[in-house]
Amino acid sequence: MIELEATRTSVPTTPADDAEPTLHSKPSYSSDLSDSTESSIEKRQLVKSDNRITEESKPYDHDYQPTGSNEERDTGRKDQVLTDRQGHEISPIPEVAAVVSNTDDPSIPCMTFRFWVMGLVSIFALSFVNQLLKISFFREAPMVVGALAVQLLSYPVGQFMARVLPTRRHNLCGFQFTLNPGPFNVKEHVLVTIMANCGAGTAYAVDIIVIQRVFYKQNFGFIANLLLILTTQLVGYGMAGILRRYLVYPAAMIWPSNLVTVALFNTLHTREHLAPGQWTRQRFFAVCAIGSFLYYWIPAYIFPAITALTLLCYINPSNVVLAQVTGSQGLGIGVLSLDWNTITAFLGSPLITPWWAQMNIMTGFVLIAWVMVPIAYYTNIWNAKQYPILTSKLFTTDGYYYDTLSILTPTKNLDEGMYSAYGPLRIATFFAISYGIGFAGLTAIMTHTFLYHRKQIWAQWKDARGASQDIHYKLMQAYKEVPEWWYLSLFTVMVILAIVTCEVWDYGLPWWCVLLAVGISAVFSLPIGLIQAVTNQQPGLNILTEFVIGYILPGRPIANVTFKTYGYISMSHAMSFLGDLKLGQYMKIPPKAMFMTQLIGTCIAGVINLITANWLLSTRPNICTQEGYPWTCPGANVFFSASVIWGVIAPARMFGPHSIYHPLMYFFCWPGTFLDKIHTPVLLTSTGMMPPARPYQYANWLVIGFVFQYCIKRFRAEWYNRFNYVLSAALDSGVAMAALVIFFTLQMQGVDFPSWWGTHMNSCPLDKANFYGQIPMNKPKALPNEQTSP
Repeated sequence: MIELEATRTSVPTTPADDAEPTLHSKPSYSSDLSDSTESSIEKRQLVKSDNRITEESKPYDHDYQPTGSNEERDTGRKDQVLTDRQGHEISPIPEVAAVVSNTDDPSIPCMTFRFWVMGLVSIFALSFVNQLLKISFFREAPMVVGALAVQLLSYPVGQFMARVLPTRRHNLCGFQFTLNPGPFNVKEHVLVTIMANCGAGTAYAVDIIVIQRVFYKQNFGFIANLLLILTTQLVGYGMAGILRRYLVYPAAMIWPSNLVTVALFNTLHTREHLAPGQWTRQRFFAVCAIGSFLYYWIPAYIFPAITALTLLCYINPSNVVLAQVTGSQGLGIGVLSLDWNTITAFLGSPLITPWWAQMNIMTGFVLIAWVMVPIAYYTNIWNAKQYPILTSKLFTTDGYYYDTLSILTPTKNLDEGMYSAYGPLRIATFFAISYGIGFAGLTAIMTHTFLYHRKQIWAQWKDARGASQDIHYKLMQAYKEVPEWWYLSLFTVMVILAIVTCEVWDYGLPWWCVLLAVGISAVFSLPIGLIQAVTNQQPGLNILTEFVIGYILPGRPIANVTFKTYGYISMSHAMSFLGDLKLGQYMKIPPKAMFMTQLIGTCIAGVINLITANWLLSTRPNICTQEGYPWTCPGANVFFSASVIWGVIAPARMFGPHSIYHPLMYFFCWPGTFLDKIHTPVLLTSTGMMPPARPYQYANWLVIGFVFQYCIKRFRAEWYNRFNYVLSAALDSGVAMAALVIFFTLQMQGVDFPSWWGTHMNSCPLDKANFYGQIPMNKPKALPNEQTSP
């Protein structure tokens, strides 16, 4: 319930992990790679021809050797230029230099008929499918069909269209065009993928609409819902354009997840010259993707138990403490997952996140999940033993599930008398501590940014075009940049529409609260962007926004979630847009083409999300309840719980001086650290997705990260630079394709695999129980003066 968007995607530049990988290993931006890595980088020559830059590919022969001494390359001087042995300028970041081309041909067409056809079809399809998957229950790990699937499918489709479409030029009112300008090129492919990425995630505001209709029995109509979705999506777009100079242009802002995407584009579009017997990236990708596709049928359909093998719990499943500590629904110690989707569901691919960032995540995770939480729970702080150790459910003081509707007025605001009679709300220990850590994380974001990034921000403020710009930024100067007033105008219009939406329809949020929410998002976008651009992790603002509006407007759940959406999701969407803009810089896409693609894709995705959600809400009985399986809306249920804690009960009651949870407020006083090797925002927010994420997912993620980001990168550097990102893309691709086939051909039709031991997900049932072995239940209707206990 501590929500991070996330993304499955996105902190300081990806470091070269050549130093001893301890928690205090400082990220290094040195470009000094060993000779063993040189053969992994394709040699390209820049050829001047007719005032444009073209590209010739040659066999690799140890061409990536930065000139200059290590000391000179580590100084980071503004006038420093790194070159390969052929004298061509390269990125100062080794991981970027290994996969991103340092050449460009500005004459390549990108806004073609093929792009529009494939881009529009993909955005319609992904927006519909992902909204469908979000409302349905797809096993324990969330499933999203990402832009990766479109990236793969659009390549053969584009090649086919290039062969069959007519090449004749047409003249329409003086505008000349052709349906087929030549071979399907990588820039068209990138734009198709970016448009699809706009539909890869669902509009967060849809959850407001769902909980209004299902839990609060309100419906403001299609126009209000559409304006809410579009304004929450596009406010962040305006902020992204303003932040380009800080989070896109500098070389140090690498956005690690983009390197996987670039590696896949290279795999599909680049012809390699290899030594005899050496595998091409295309062949390696194909073999791994097919293997991933075939294997995923096992955990997803045939043998779901391997998603979480509770090995230690098998010793004595009837022991409550053992189940809580070693169960998949508990602390997850010793749980083995053999499911790639489950492992990467919340943190993204461990093959992407730098090892130094993973060390910070591991430290925070172990200290919080396996040290602080057990101590608090088994010493019975906050009467913790009365509830399960890890859950996002809400409870009464005697351990029953909390009936929220019993304390609301007909207008869905808090009824003080009914609340006093029913009693205060309680939450699980892990849930409570995660809120406290979230408070500390907010302080850490600001202090870390001030301590370690203030000079860089000030330098970029003084000269947005001057410092730390690499070859990729320089090549983009061949294209006209999108004027900043375009983004400012969009931002202004969307803020005005947001105010109109909240004032005309009764969202309970006055105009000045909308401005406050947008202001919070704007203030935090830069520091959070600095973190995500180098660590591949995105701290969320959900706690801060819920906290602020909960104090300002207590007892108003819809106003609370609306404020949170404008304050939190505007920032999150800004990060998504910025990541795409960085991808556009890596692939040398004209900025105005990027602007149009993102804007159109976002608008279409929001409309399709809304139409799909309305259709499901109107046609599926008992939707978003257990009786409506598989349409149980797990995300919306977590969203509803948050609306109760922060909106109905409000932080003054939940964390105020008279609350048992008041000590959590002191986490706001986190002092930060002057140890620059420790990235405190990443360390503190590492458990921010638990719940709904589970500790065993983190543990398995870290093991794989250690194997690839430390062992293989250190001892098999040539293989790492050549195949690491390709492998990550292949595993994701195979899972995505298999998930689609399984969901639409079998699970949607109600065809289950024959029941056997391996189809039972949890063989450790007491991990959901409280300390006394009791599974929580709904509170029965008691007679007057009758006492009940679970």
